[in-house]
Amino acid sequence: MNESMHVVVCAHGTDDLDGRRAVDCLRAEVADLSHRRGIDARIHEAYVDVQEPALDDVLGSLPEGERAVVLPLLLSTGHHTQVDIRRAVDSRPGTLAAAPIGPDRRLAFALAERLAQAGLDDGDRVVLASAGTRVARGTEEVIQMAAWLGEELGRPVTAAFGAAAEPHVRDAVRHHRAQGGRRVFLASYLLAPGYFHNLLTRAGADVVTSPLLPSRLVAECAVDRLAEVLHLASHEDS
Repeated sequence: MNESMHVVVCAHGTDDLDGRRAVDCLRAEVADLSHRRGIDARIHEAYVDVQEPALDDVLGSLPEGERAVVLPLLLSTGHHTQVDIRRAVDSRPGTLAAAPIGPDRRLAFALAERLAQAGLDDGDRVVLASAGTRVARGTEEVIQMAAWLGEELGRPVTAAFGAAAEPHVRDAVRHHRAQGGRRVFLASYLLAPGYFHNLLTRAGADVVTSPLLPSRLVAECAVDRLAEVLHLASHEDS
C-alpha cells in the first residue's frame, strides 16, 4: 500500500467526555495495530453525529485521486452504516467502507470479562443490551452476539435494545424478574460511556457492566475489518 491510502476512522460521536477519551484511545490503538500489520495509511478522525469533524467534511477534504477507506467504530449494522456512511462513501470516487466492528466472537470474550469483573454468579440472569436499530440485519447481529456470549458463559443470554427494536431492555429485565432469577445483569454491548449507557443504568437491572472500551480486542477486531476490505479491494483490482 502506498502513502496515498487514507483511513477515516469514523465513530458515532458523544457529549460524554469519558466516552470521547475512550474513542480517542481506540483510534490510537487502531493506528498502532494497523502500522504493526503493515497497513501504511494516514489515519483521520470523523463522526456521523454529535461531534466534529463530520464524515462528509473529512472525505471532502482528502486529495482527489487518493484512495480512502472509512472504518466504522460501530458495533453493528444500522442507519449510520447503511445510510450515512454509505452516502458519504458513494459521494467520493475511490472510497471504500469497511464493515462495522461486530459481530465478532472475540467481543463475546470481552463481554464475558466485563461480567466477571462485575461479579456475575451462578443463578444470575444475563441480558445483552444494545443501543438498537430498525435495520433487520443489525438486530440479527446483536442476537448472534447474545448467542456467542451465551456459549462463552454456559447459560442463556437474552438480546435486548435501548431503542428502535424489541424487546426493550426494560422489558427484558422485567421478564427475568418474573422468572425468579437471583439478579439481572445487563451486559453493555456499547463501546463507550454516553447517552445509551446512561439509559441502561435506569433500566432496573441489578448490575450494568462497563462498556467494552478500553479493550485491545476491540481494536484488533476493527483492524481486521480494515484488512478484510483492503484484501477484497486488492482482489477486485487484480
